[in-house]
Amino acid sequence: MQLISDQIAGYLERSSWIRRMFESGIELKQQYGAENVFDFSLGNPDVPPPAPVADALIALSQEVVRPLGLGYMPNAGYPEVRTMLAQRLSSEQGVELGPEHVVMTCGAAGAINAFARAVLEPADEVVCPAPFFVEYGFYVEHYGGKLVPVKSTPLTFELDVAAIDRAITSKTRMVLINSPNNPTGQIYTHDEIASLVAVLEKHSERHGRPIFLVSDEPYRFLAYDGIDVPPVLDAYPYSVVLGSYSKSLSMAGERIGYLTVNPGIEDVEQLLAGIVFTNRTLGYVNAPAIGQRVLQHVGAVEVDTNIYDERRRAMADVLTGAGIQFTLPKGAFYFFPQIPVGDDDAAFVRTLMEEQVLAVPGSGFGYPGYFRLTFCIDKDIIERSAESFKRAVDKARAE
Repeated sequence: MQLISDQIAGYLERSSWIRRMFESGIELKQQYGAENVFDFSLGNPDVPPPAPVADALIALSQEVVRPLGLGYMPNAGYPEVRTMLAQRLSSEQGVELGPEHVVMTCGAAGAINAFARAVLEPADEVVCPAPFFVEYGFYVEHYGGKLVPVKSTPLTFELDVAAIDRAITSKTRMVLINSPNNPTGQIYTHDEIASLVAVLEKHSERHGRPIFLVSDEPYRFLAYDGIDVPPVLDAYPYSVVLGSYSKSLSMAGERIGYLTVNPGIEDVEQLLAGIVFTNRTLGYVNAPAIGQRVLQHVGAVEVDTNIYDERRRAMADVLTGAGIQFTLPKGAFYFFPQIPVGDDDAAFVRTLMEEQVLAVPGSGFGYPGYFRLTFCIDKDIIERSAESFKRAVDKARAE
């Protein structure tokens, strides 16, 4: 007896790889011991939150005992927190923002869902470079839309702007990008953004309605080697930027994020009112009060990104030693290497599992022939996985 809708049943099947890897990880750790299983499957940041987060929570424990200390607030979030973020985002994006242009959300996922619900009509299309975060398709389809993936260049994962141009139709409502990218670690350059904007301007004029450029930026803080993450708001009038503090403050479970819109959008007040309404009526009501107050206390503090950079280099050494081809990620905490033989990424992931290595096949991210590894785990675990990767590659090539 099926108790859920056909749509959700289909979603469960499509997203089953990550669930299976999680379950397999539990089984392998029980069988071999947690210290002998190399779990690169989930992007759960393990670096402890910065010390000021703990200080903020201690201070909050005294503040929240007052009446309404954790009560309702405006649905867009605490005004003082939005003011602080507006100032920070103005500097980051090169556009003057006020608190009225910022909506606090339940993580970046909540921001995408609130925005999609506010702007999508049934059958609208959302163009997205592939590989992409697996949940994007579900978010869009929840509101009657359709995700249209467009493959990025093999191995380097640069935007194929010409292919995006061909994919846009009269039904295209937004282009959704993620930079630094999950799962590739790619950061789109100023030139790539400028080329994409030219395409969006052309199609917006041709089809008589604006195409939104939505930039999902929870990893903006995590860029390596001095690489700049280009701003989007100052590049295109109909732009929206969203992000979260799940990674930068190691507070993934607190679900605190934001959405900000280009203040130059025509009738921007109507758009913001729609987003605040959907943020409320999708059941979020408002972003977590404690998370907002923590942000207010800690300001611009972030985790030590050098820790992630050391792990990135360790992971690169392991993959190079195993003879696996990859592009060094410019940001975030993922590698997206090419499988060593053939194009069956699921088969290679199963081979890795036989060597107690957990990864996720690239087909789950809309890009077969590759696999994702996260390096938000201890450097020692990464280094100890080297022989397991070598054995898995040798086994795959021998089959």
